[in-house]
Amino acid sequence: MMNWQHLGRIFVPQDHNLYGQSGHYAQSPQALVMDDRVRVYFTTRQHDSSGVYISKPAFADFSPDFSRLIALPDHEVMPLGELGCFDEHGIFPFSPTRVNKRILAYTCGWSRRVSVPVETGTGLVESFDNGRTFVRFGSGPVFGASLHEPYLVGDSFVRHYQGQFHMWYMFGTDWHESAAGQPERTYKIGHAVSDEGINWVKQEAQQIITDVLGPTESQALPSVLRIGNRYHMVFCYRESFDFRQGHGRGYRIGHAWSDDLLHWQRDDEALGLLPEGEWDKEMMCYPHLTEVDGNVYLLYNGNQFGCHGFGAARLVQP
Repeated sequence: MMNWQHLGRIFVPQDHNLYGQSGHYAQSPQALVMDDRVRVYFTTRQHDSSGVYISKPAFADFSPDFSRLIALPDHEVMPLGELGCFDEHGIFPFSPTRVNKRILAYTCGWSRRVSVPVETGTGLVESFDNGRTFVRFGSGPVFGASLHEPYLVGDSFVRHYQGQFHMWYMFGTDWHESAAGQPERTYKIGHAVSDEGINWVKQEAQQIITDVLGPTESQALPSVLRIGNRYHMVFCYRESFDFRQGHGRGYRIGHAWSDDLLHWQRDDEALGLLPEGEWDKEMMCYPHLTEVDGNVYLLYNGNQFGCHGFGAARLVQP
């Protein structure tokens, strides 16, 4: 079992102004390691002119051990998509990666629909100013719904391992009505590969992580890191129904391991990460693994889907 040292809740959005207003949410923290700091990207929520939430990416700079907030820029990382585009109404999550000397990020664009609340796809952006701002490769997604994955596709996490780009992502298996008559979705984690990070080959509708809650378990936000001689994945999972208010039905953090990046053995208990306190006792979600100066850290959100910010834990080596 892994042994984690909690570092506490390291970012509380309500303590800061994000885009000129009091912070609302800091969801899906994802790290980009730099020379003298770690830049943690996350997504905020703001109300648009109609009173509905939209999501935008932001970032905060931390010391390499996450003990100190260095800077919180107030400029826009990137604008939302244009009218009618796949990311018109939100970008969540925002997942950066280094490829040689380039800084790329894979985005999850949200757009509203009529019969169901949302549709998603994966976009690709690049930074030319050391991660301060990002520019789209184009207005459309590089990865999205397809013949056998016709519903939501997103949460793409990309790393270059063994001479190839690997993407772990979520894909929807269906939409269904809840007892209250509201459409709810179920989604699983899949895998795709690419030679250049733009054109992807996947096994359509191939779930790679087994369920522990049954077929309506929803799995999201995979994050993969090589620790020692083995690849480890963290992700979050929940019930598909009554997960917002139903006690014990919300997100929790899952874990799996692999020796070849293709076949994964689920072992949630081996992660060994327990809630720290009041802020994460009801929910732990949107996890992210990163390595800084030889230390492995896990960033994650707590209660209410990141409304109260994110925390960190450091892996204590045996």
